[in-house]
Amino acid sequence: MEHSRVAPEGVFVHPHGLCESESVGAGTRVWAFAHVLPGARVGVDCNICDGAFVEGGAVVGDRVTVKNQVMIFEGVTVEDDVFLGPGVIFTNDMKPRAHIKRGGDALLPTFIRKGATLGAGTVVVCGSTVGEHAFVGAGSVVTRDVAAHSFMVGNPARRIGWACVCGERLPAGLRCTDCGRAYAESGSSIALFAGDPSAEA
Repeated sequence: MEHSRVAPEGVFVHPHGLCESESVGAGTRVWAFAHVLPGARVGVDCNICDGAFVEGGAVVGDRVTVKNQVMIFEGVTVEDDVFLGPGVIFTNDMKPRAHIKRGGDALLPTFIRKGATLGAGTVVVCGSTVGEHAFVGAGSVVTRDVAAHSFMVGNPARRIGWACVCGERLPAGLRCTDCGRAYAESGSSIALFAGDPSAEA
């Protein structure tokens, strides 16, 4: 069914999509059967693909790819340049009951930091933070915080390596074989090597 609601300026909404939020940035596209609820905040140049759902109270940054059938609920914050693969699901309540309605501060917040990737079918249990440029493989279940640049797989998700900014899995020497960026261990995570000319990229 087509709707008559006017999309925010500069936002494309497919005739079979529904964008009820006024806080959606220019250049964002909302495709068929996707639904952005009132109170959701979506940044600029995002791609909200077919069948995706963004609930009121959810925050999506700039240049985020939200593939088909992704479910983003209240309490979830997705930062800039994140990739959410098909069928990614977030939760927001650790003890849901149909007869108890929780919202706002009663929900556990979830954060997906800048540049992270969640592969197809990933489930993120509420209260978790996925660090910058982490890469979570398809079908994983995230049950706890994920360090920046971690390469995660499984249920529950566990780290099996490190991921480059470009998305490539890093070899033991922590220099990317694809883009050449070099990393060094930094506590329980890694960081771009300060002497690498690409460290500012």
